[in-house]
Amino acid sequence: MGPVNWIAVILAANLAVAVGVVWYGPLFGGGRPLIEAKDQRQPRAWGLVIGAMLLSATMIGHNFARVGPETLHAKPWLYFMMSGGLALAFVAPALYIGLARYGVSRAERVRDCGYWIVAYLAMGAVFWALG
Repeated sequence: MGPVNWIAVILAANLAVAVGVVWYGPLFGGGRPLIEAKDQRQPRAWGLVIGAMLLSATMIGHNFARVGPETLHAKPWLYFMMSGGLALAFVAPALYIGLARYGVSRAERVRDCGYWIVAYLAMGAVFWALG
């Protein structure tokens, strides 16, 4: 196992949050922002968003460290296959089902799942660029 690229972890998490700001803002700003909170709790809410992305990026970084730099250098598509695969196989289905239980419209479920898939692919791109 190679070392976890902690710089890539931090940059990947921040890029995922930035993607969310754009995704729920100018791109698909359909009335629901990335995070909603009352005025007093806004900094805490953003801390939770960044913390969740740091956790996700840490797990992706750990996965890449387990694969090893030699394999990733020989097969760079693994960065996108692994990060996108996590989002497609685990995150998006769990989110889609969870939102469906609360009566969220199909369009919003697809938009939310799309964000997570794109965010995970963006995190994979950071690890690839800094690999």
